[in-house]
Amino acid sequence: MTQIEEVSIEQFKHLVSERALTGETMLLNMGPQHPSTHGVLRLLLELDGEIVVNCIPDIGYLHTGIEKNMEAKTYQKAEVMTDRLDYMNPMGNNLAYVMAVEKLVDLDVPVRAQAIRVILVELQRIASHLVWLGSVGLDLAAMSMFLYCFREREQILDIFELVSGQRMMTTYIRPGGVWRDVPVEFEKAVRDFLKTFPKRVDEYEKLLTKNPLFIDRMVGLGILDAKTALSYGVTGPMLRASGVDWDLRKSRPYLGYEQYDFNVPVLTEGDTYARYLVRVQEFRESLKIIEQALNKLPFGPVHSDNRKFVPPPRSEIGVSMEALIHHFKLWTEGFAAPDASIYSAVESPRGELGVLLAGDGGPKPRRVHMRTPSFDNLAVLPEIVKGHLVADLVAILASVDIVLGDIDR
Repeated sequence: MTQIEEVSIEQFKHLVSERALTGETMLLNMGPQHPSTHGVLRLLLELDGEIVVNCIPDIGYLHTGIEKNMEAKTYQKAEVMTDRLDYMNPMGNNLAYVMAVEKLVDLDVPVRAQAIRVILVELQRIASHLVWLGSVGLDLAAMSMFLYCFREREQILDIFELVSGQRMMTTYIRPGGVWRDVPVEFEKAVRDFLKTFPKRVDEYEKLLTKNPLFIDRMVGLGILDAKTALSYGVTGPMLRASGVDWDLRKSRPYLGYEQYDFNVPVLTEGDTYARYLVRVQEFRESLKIIEQALNKLPFGPVHSDNRKFVPPPRSEIGVSMEALIHHFKLWTEGFAAPDASIYSAVESPRGELGVLLAGDGGPKPRRVHMRTPSFDNLAVLPEIVKGHLVADLVAILASVDIVLGDIDR
């Protein structure tokens, strides 16, 4: 027995069965360096042959201290940290944090900026699901899916680079609106994607949805019932695949989502295959939202004219000393926020992403805390893998769609 195994038994003996302590079952480390754990996640498995008796997730290998680092920065400068949380959802992270700041200081957002935000976060949702679908394909030996999904994701990242200058860590959504207006090429780039992507989704389904091998690896595995999901705080596609119709875009609309006509995919099977189907259906629903937002994209400003919280336009800085001084003071000193606490949440690709933000009357937050969906969704893993083969654990874990940057903060 190695030292690692000794530490594992001592650390987890209150969680594993008595048979593990007597040697009747085996303790096995899966991760933290394992391609199928989708990041530096360690799973301590108790196995009876190839059957999973217990599964204990061990997190913390990617801890970044982002929340505490944000508390040491002004409200504007803290935003760049949010890009690094769920690195499959940078735009959505920006939005969640920025909406919390706007709620705390009561800052308005122009309607054009709201529509641009909707387009970009829905594109981000599609990009995130594409990474998920491609990585699931790799996990189940369908390597071509990974190549196809990343082909379409490149189109989305090109759009992000077009509007922000960055492919991933954009920090494009800012308090009071967005960094700058979208360029003239933006509409054509988005419409080109809207034109090509539905056919691509059809191709994905032809390859997977009725594929006998894929069905054998997915149907009936990792079943999560609605009661258990709710008791663990599971949200997002995992919850909706278990029969619970809960999507913050519909249940607690923000950014004007109540104006858009779209459906929330809900299935009742609660298995790994249902979670796949929900995410594929969300591709099409996000496309509907993007097209509607693009069709009625209004003219007007893209950031609030409240100069207490929003820097002056760059065009004014070169001709106005007052604008230059204001810009300098806002970025060096920041703005004061009330001594109050608020909570704001959005629907990320993985579920409810919430931000608890507390001000103390100064330019830096007293407390920043993220309610991230991956943490709660991962917590239910031990409940849904027991009794399955180790090989099936790979597919079940993939269906949860965790991002370790979303968990270890």
